[in-house]
Amino acid sequence: MNYQTEEIESKNIDHLGIIAGIIDEIGIVEKINEIFSIDIREKVNTGEVVKAIILNGLGFVSRPLYLFPDFFKDKAVEHLIGTGIKAEDLNDDKIGRVMDKLYKYGLTKLFLIIALEVVKKYGIDTKYSHLDSSSLHLHGEYKNCVNNLEKELGINREHPIMITQGYSRDHRPDLKQCILDLIVSSDGDIPLFFRGASGNESDKAVFAHILVEYSKQIDFESIMVADSALYSESNLKLMSNMKWISRVPLSIKKAKNLVKASIKNEMKACKIKGYSYIEEKVSYGGIEQRWLLVESVERKKADLNKLDKKIQEELLKANKQVDKLEQEEFADKSLAELKIKEITAKLKYHQISDYRITETLNQGKTAVYRVKCKLRENQELITQQQNSCGRFILATNILDAQELESEEILKIYKEQQSTERGFRFIKDPLFFADSLFVKNPQRVETMMMLMALCLLVYNLGQRQLRMSLKAQKATVKNQLNKPTESPTLRWIFQCFQGIHLLMAQGFQRILNLTESHCHILQFLPTTCQKYYLLS
Repeated sequence: MNYQTEEIESKNIDHLGIIAGIIDEIGIVEKINEIFSIDIREKVNTGEVVKAIILNGLGFVSRPLYLFPDFFKDKAVEHLIGTGIKAEDLNDDKIGRVMDKLYKYGLTKLFLIIALEVVKKYGIDTKYSHLDSSSLHLHGEYKNCVNNLEKELGINREHPIMITQGYSRDHRPDLKQCILDLIVSSDGDIPLFFRGASGNESDKAVFAHILVEYSKQIDFESIMVADSALYSESNLKLMSNMKWISRVPLSIKKAKNLVKASIKNEMKACKIKGYSYIEEKVSYGGIEQRWLLVESVERKKADLNKLDKKIQEELLKANKQVDKLEQEEFADKSLAELKIKEITAKLKYHQISDYRITETLNQGKTAVYRVKCKLRENQELITQQQNSCGRFILATNILDAQELESEEILKIYKEQQSTERGFRFIKDPLFFADSLFVKNPQRVETMMMLMALCLLVYNLGQRQLRMSLKAQKATVKNQLNKPTESPTLRWIFQCFQGIHLLMAQGFQRILNLTESHCHILQFLPTTCQKYYLLS
């Protein structure tokens, strides 16, 4: 009997078709191949490798790069990346060579080229640019690890980043680390600028340099927003030709005095619920600016509770010390006075008052000195600290209130969390680079750039989906099965698990694609739809 062998193959697509479609829509593969050119001898070109890395990165499988082919072995590789490409072609040697090529070209420059294309193509609002940094920890040994601080001038660097100890945002001082600097737009949290840095680098030393470098390379005006690391006399002078919003560190005497002041009745209620503010013109570092003293009701309540707890804890401790002091016998009056001063010096919220030192005879009929005293609260200090609870100061060099209203300053600074959201995304345990694993500093830095590129693809896809839903006054179901017009792209990814591409005798068919999936896909670019054979 003759049996005809029919080749049937089923491969996973899941949500990867959406990612591949967004990558295509941006034109990342074409842009990279335009920069590096295509070598016809290669099975997989540079742009396709970068596409594969982004697919791996947003696959949420938490697998290290050296298991890269393993990730793709059950995926529809040809369908997602390119004709003739197989999982084994995406091996660690190939990935490594491409990473080295990207590093040699210049990671910040390459990222900026892609980001600016996105800005132009999708009309990203760049009125505000938010800068922040975070640390990523690493395991293992690195050739250029150092334990001493090394200073770098500006932000241009000919040598790789230094993998070393430094201030850890992850509270892991035991691990070596590197620093990731990001600038994002307040419109959709789109990353606009990337920079990798050494693990011991100080934000205060480089933030202004980063913004100056960024402003030179963009072709649009943008108001720079950053936290208090940006605010110093030298940094403000360096940014004299830029517009900025920054938090003012309370280490500055004038700022410290302002937050302690009793001006509660002078503060205005803000349109942003739970906030009040008062504004004044200030000159600092020779720069005329506006300071906005802001008070948060919610934060004030939490800060007052913490303060009360500290006061009560100190009171219990101080009462024990006073009890012990009153039981003690001193051979000399000066020794008793010295002990009172010693205890008082360690107290913050309380003071020893109304003390009396009396001479008496002890059981051995020897003259000794004993102390009687009372504790009282340091009311002046407590009042000052109560005033400062829930308060912070924002500053800007935009003096015209019509150009930038007071309440807009607060609104925009609150959007500084857009960079924090990006860092949370990159540090998510499901993300492929939660703890970096590549073993030389150049590739570590390249990996950080690729992580930022993943964030760009993800946030752009989410922005476009939400805009499309809003424009068409449509909704999709959220995790609670309720309609929403602002779903997270991660939830959409979860909805697409279990979708396969069936290939039989040259024909292709998508399995498990439901009406619900088709409903979602209509709000995504047509480049996404084609991977599910809908266009």
